[in-house]
Amino acid sequence: MVDVLFDDIFRVEKLNPDDKKYFDKVTRIEARSERFDMFMHLDINSELYPLRVGQKFALKLVPTLNSDGTPDTGFYIGGDRKSEADKFEYVMHGKLYKIAEDSTRENVEVLISFGGLLMMMKGDPSHCNKFELDQKLFLLMRKV
Repeated sequence: MVDVLFDDIFRVEKLNPDDKKYFDKVTRIEARSERFDMFMHLDINSELYPLRVGQKFALKLVPTLNSDGTPDTGFYIGGDRKSEADKFEYVMHGKLYKIAEDSTRENVEVLISFGGLLMMMKGDPSHCNKFELDQKLFLLMRKV
């Protein structure tokens, strides 16, 4: 079984919140999660996976796509092998590069890079206790 690092449903609040769009096919979404009340900025390839304001999506962060939970080798293995990605519409692989608590220790900020597409998630530290610096992980998304 896959060890889930984070799993929640988000609602898109804004698209390109600073009214800046640096790349034609990339959109920065601003969203808030329903269960854990986490705030997030996430860059996505909007040509492949368009989202609109008010739309909800499930987001899961996992360390491996192998359904049995075995670690990811970093190599693509083809065939009829089942994967966690089969249950989702949009998948990215990235690395967690920064974890920072604010001065009150009431919020933590987690920063992940997916090959230049960035994610910032901010909220209660108790929902981010499975994250580690330099951790490689997969982001899985599907519209709900």
